Amino acid sequence: MITLSAIKEILAEQDPARVEQLAQKSREITRQYFGRTISLYAPLYVSNYCSSHCTYCGFHSKNRITRIRLTPDQMRREMEAVAKMGIENILLLTGESYQATPLAYLKEAVQIAKKYFTSISLEVHPMSTDEYRALFYEGVDGITVYQETYDRGRYAEVHLSGKKSDYDYRRDTPRRAALAGIRQISLGILLGLGDIAEDLQALYEHLRWMEKNHPGIEYSLSFPRLRKIKGRAFALCDVNDTTLIKVLCLTRILFPRVGLNLSTRETPALRDHAIEIGVTRISAGSNTSVGGYDLFKTPEEQDPQFDIEDRRSVHDIVRLLKERQFDPVFTDWRPIDNA
Repeated sequence: MITLSAIKEILAEQDPARVEQLAQKSREITRQYFGRTISLYAPLYVSNYCSSHCTYCGFHSKNRITRIRLTPDQMRREMEAVAKMGIENILLLTGESYQATPLAYLKEAVQIAKKYFTSISLEVHPMSTDEYRALFYEGVDGITVYQETYDRGRYAEVHLSGKKSDYDYRRDTPRRAALAGIRQISLGILLGLGDIAEDLQALYEHLRWMEKNHPGIEYSLSFPRLRKIKGRAFALCDVNDTTLIKVLCLTRILFPRVGLNLSTRETPALRDHAIEIGVTRISAGSNTSVGGYDLFKTPEEQDPQFDIEDRRSVHDIVRLLKERQFDPVFTDWRPIDNA
């Protein structure tokens, strides 16, 4: 296992030649294990109700925004709009409200999503093993849950109230999802909250533990950076582009088979560069507001979780990938009956 001092040394490296060597190694490993394929997905927010107060999030319970929970008919409209873009892998998201989006509501959302998409993942409030198992039987393939930061002190500073303030329950979430039979689990840290090197080492240790104790699951990692929300900075992020690229490269070298995700919160230029050196899965044509694909057309009507930097359409992303001789993958799952 790489040491904390080694991680800090790599992140502090300023010699362009050394950084390029890191990128070249990452590129070679990625081509060896993934070829020239990039998987595409889109997020779809079904609710922004939240009972937690996380200082960096646009959905937090103290923020005065219009709260929306999609009805079944509204879900169908949104899902149809996303499916028409060509997306087959969908990530359904909610705020952290157990009351507004209970298990029954999530199951209904999954039932509707199965009519439009071949693979369904969730990024919602952490649940029990039995609840995850019920969702797995309903047709959920993947779960995304980020610890945000592994520094307990910093975690308490930015998660002020609500269930999400329970550090241990959140950290144990990937294990509970694995026990429920979930096939794909995505972990991550929010860059800009805590010490990057320390968070990276803790994330790597967490992933190693999951791989050892729950093999056979497809794991992926994400490293989102703090972003403004409607132009307002809820928390400052001093993680520059070069540091993010080094994080991606280091992770690829240490975990050759793990998927690396990159969302539209990053700029087109950075995303275009990242797919060359290690990223294997990107979102496209994204909207981070509830009802943002079809129900609410103008920015004034929408309350996003964070501002999007890459607004290119799915068609534009596919064209770019093909121009660079990548194979855009819309689905790598064959739908089966989980029950």
